[in-house]
Amino acid sequence: MAILIVDDTPVNLMLLEEMLQEEGYAPIHCLRSGEEALAFLADADRSEAAPDRIDLILMDVMMPGMDGLETCRRLKEEERSRDIPVIMVTVRDDEESLAQAFAIGASDYIVKPVKEVELLARVRSALRLKEEIERRKERERELVELARQLDTINRRLLRLVHIDSLAEGGNRRQLEEILGREWNRARRDGVPVSLLMIDVDEFKAFNKRYGQQKGDECLQLIAGALNCVLKRAGDTVVRCGGEEFVAILPNTPSEGALALAGTFRDKVAALRIPHESGQGEGLLTVCIGLATGSPARCAEAQGLLAAADGALYLAKREGRNRIKVALEYN
Repeated sequence: MAILIVDDTPVNLMLLEEMLQEEGYAPIHCLRSGEEALAFLADADRSEAAPDRIDLILMDVMMPGMDGLETCRRLKEEERSRDIPVIMVTVRDDEESLAQAFAIGASDYIVKPVKEVELLARVRSALRLKEEIERRKERERELVELARQLDTINRRLLRLVHIDSLAEGGNRRQLEEILGREWNRARRDGVPVSLLMIDVDEFKAFNKRYGQQKGDECLQLIAGALNCVLKRAGDTVVRCGGEEFVAILPNTPSEGALALAGTFRDKVAALRIPHESGQGEGLLTVCIGLATGSPARCAEAQGLLAAADGALYLAKREGRNRIKVALEYN
């Protein structure tokens, strides 16, 4: 462990250095003023070829220019040297002097003339303290890193909870959250909100004939077509599970939503996905329920969702490839 000795008297430097070297401590750096000590530690912090990291400082109290107490105080103000233990070497052991030394951050003191047994005992104690500080700081760094990793994982999990991996959009958990947010925004702005509730016709029969993998590919195509039609940044597609999707259309009156529904139905027809098990022309189709609400006049967004669901039910009851518009939800 590296030790720095600061004393303006060469004999004292030599004596302390010899005692520490005989005990096996190395490297040992010797400086003769507080100014040199501060400059040495500053250079060590900035230089790529820095001298050995200092683990302990032995500091003479009485030195010309900047004395040991002032030097210690400045060391404790700097982040790079704050945790280095400082043992004050002093000819005075009165309570006032010791209280002053401890108040500015010194960890221990030795009274001159220095006794080797006492010096080595206090040095060992101070170095153990330094090791404990380093272990504590390392644990803190590990905990900070662990907290960062857990936060990242939690954010990813939260996104996964709200994302349907098959359709690469929102899922049922996210539907009420998005709808509630858009409903409140529309209430503030005094604009309508429309919903398209979409269901793939006879999808169970499609899965039975073509298999689940083809069914998943079909849903991906449907979601892609829907996202192509809904080009505004605020429009959101949510898969509610199985073959059902909901499109949330902020600031969209019923006429505009109906036009989008028709465009989407045409997009699905253009995909020409075979569906021989179904009725009709042997191609996959969708039914759509449409509902529009004015949040300024309506109390709950759930009513709009129920209206769209009811319109979809009526469309499905009439057959395949249908669009049904609910009465405006007021």
